[in-house]
Amino acid sequence: MSCSCTSSSTQENLEQNIMDKINNHPCYSEGAHQHYARIHIAVAPACNIQCNYCNRKFDCSNESRPGVTSSKLNPQDAVKKVLFVGGKIQQLSVVGIAGPGDALANPKKTFETFKLLQEKAPDLKLCISTNGLRLPEFVDEIVKYNVDHVTVTINSVDQTGEIGSKIYPWVHWNHKKIFGKQAAKILLEQQLKGIKMLTQRGILVKANSVLIPGVNDKEVANVAKKLKELNVFLHNIMPLLSKPEFGTYYGLNGQKSATDQEVMQAQEACGMDMKLMAHCRQCRADAVGLIGEDRSNEYTDDVFKTKSWEELEDIYNIKARKQRHELIENWRKALEGANERVKIEQASKEQLSSNNQTKLIAVTTAGEGTINLHFGSATEFLIYEAGDKAIKFVMHRKVENAYCKGPEDCDGSYPIEEIKNTLKDVDLLLTEKIGECPQDELRKIDLITDDSYALQPIEKSVFEATKKHFFSQKELEVN
Repeated sequence: MSCSCTSSSTQENLEQNIMDKINNHPCYSEGAHQHYARIHIAVAPACNIQCNYCNRKFDCSNESRPGVTSSKLNPQDAVKKVLFVGGKIQQLSVVGIAGPGDALANPKKTFETFKLLQEKAPDLKLCISTNGLRLPEFVDEIVKYNVDHVTVTINSVDQTGEIGSKIYPWVHWNHKKIFGKQAAKILLEQQLKGIKMLTQRGILVKANSVLIPGVNDKEVANVAKKLKELNVFLHNIMPLLSKPEFGTYYGLNGQKSATDQEVMQAQEACGMDMKLMAHCRQCRADAVGLIGEDRSNEYTDDVFKTKSWEELEDIYNIKARKQRHELIENWRKALEGANERVKIEQASKEQLSSNNQTKLIAVTTAGEGTINLHFGSATEFLIYEAGDKAIKFVMHRKVENAYCKGPEDCDGSYPIEEIKNTLKDVDLLLTEKIGECPQDELRKIDLITDDSYALQPIEKSVFEATKKHFFSQKELEVN
């Protein structure tokens, strides 16, 4: 006799299996991204589709966006780099192949790299990022090498190919280039087939969607619905980056980038259908370090290529890394207790607030879950939506220039206007320290600043500060 329902114990085991996979993965777990680091290794230069938002440049050390890398590596040198970095940054937990082309358009290099990583760094999680065109033919290889996190970029589920043809000029399929709507339909068919095969094999799938105003901004909600049907674990809605200097088709033809507010609207439209990733930084193909930082310039080829495998294994030191990860987990447990579980993921306004009124709160942090960064040093802000009942994490917002560049680069100018524009819809800023001059400037956009929560846990501080500044006890009693 069989039963079609899943027992509670089976469901608990399934959920625990997923939690084990994402616990220290900074991309798949928002709670992990301030504690664990990732490395992208650029072993996949070729790509089999053309995207209007992509331009794969080399030697672009000042740009932080997908498709950019300062050098290409062969599998052996890539693994040497991982061992060296993993010894120096012991909180490294994940290695991914994300380009600068497509991992599965370079299958020999990709899977040779993973084979070596299994031998030399068995404690690391392995990830692939792909456009999905060749995904179905490599699912068995992905399983074979224990790659249990796969990211697929899927920007439209329009079966006609109309929307896709505005994003992808061509795909390389069956040894020839296919153009227009036919290309878009082939790509979508392969993406959906490959994603279904992955989820059926128990592999966690994250789907990236680039939000392109006027092209697919109305389509992403349909993408989210389809992803839910396919049991995709996480949906990441990323703003289009289209500055002319990036040299992309969109950038050179005046396609506007997506604003923070447009991303938030898309998240709201998709959030009821899919679990969202809100902490993505759209990393380079050779990114190193915590999400939100890029230390790739510290690990140039000359520092690891000449070292022997024996030297690198000593540097990597799996035992010391394990001890570091245990310390991180102890700190995370302490933070969880201090934060008092005030955060809800995918929450509605009704869940956050007793009167449906919420506020946007910005936070400056250098990581590790506390408010530990001066306003003057911040080049990004974590954004939370908060009410009198709970809070949720919404997104991060970047600025190109920190308010204070430091004494060595100080020219007497303080770039506050970009920051004011970035935070124009935010109600409160929590930071470790802020001077009177920037406070005065931020008051002009009605932004309250508060540095009294310095070095305190972020989530609890956001909740308490929101109640202090916006929800009086009398108002709460009325509600």
